[in-house]
Amino acid sequence: MDEKTVVPQRPVKSPGLAGFLSAILPFGAGALYNEQRNKALTQFFIFAGLVYALSRGGNGVVFGLALAAFYFYQIFDNVQAARALNAAGAGRGPAAGAATEPPGDAPTGSIFWGLFLIVLGIVLVLANFEAIPYKALFDLWPVAVIVIGLKLVFEARPKSKVNR
Repeated sequence: MDEKTVVPQRPVKSPGLAGFLSAILPFGAGALYNEQRNKALTQFFIFAGLVYALSRGGNGVVFGLALAAFYFYQIFDNVQAARALNAAGAGRGPAAGAATEPPGDAPTGSIFWGLFLIVLGIVLVLANFEAIPYKALFDLWPVAVIVIGLKLVFEARPKSKVNR
């Protein structure tokens, strides 16, 4: 009565193939290969939004650099995700094959980025309807860098005296 339990092994994800798919189809193909559907949808909308902004006559330098940065970022990110999935499937990662998302995708409880994107979207919609001139918008972009920097500084501080 020796019954052996057969555990189906997750297929190994090729980091090279994830990077190749991301390079030739930079709108979520690498994330789809890694079975990360939410990330693929996010990458699709970011890529489509940047291309749309460039085609609508937006600031070519800003949106062009953003598109280039996103292109290389999503290649690197999908390669790293494939490596993390392989490590988790082999039992070397913290998730040990329990999830299809890499360990870094766990929710942190911070609402900063959601609020930041909502405010950014509202400002861009107002600029599209010419309630705010685009020139003023591009003159004030360093404010976003300051806000993000303040967020990082406040996150680095201890949360309370009890945690010390």
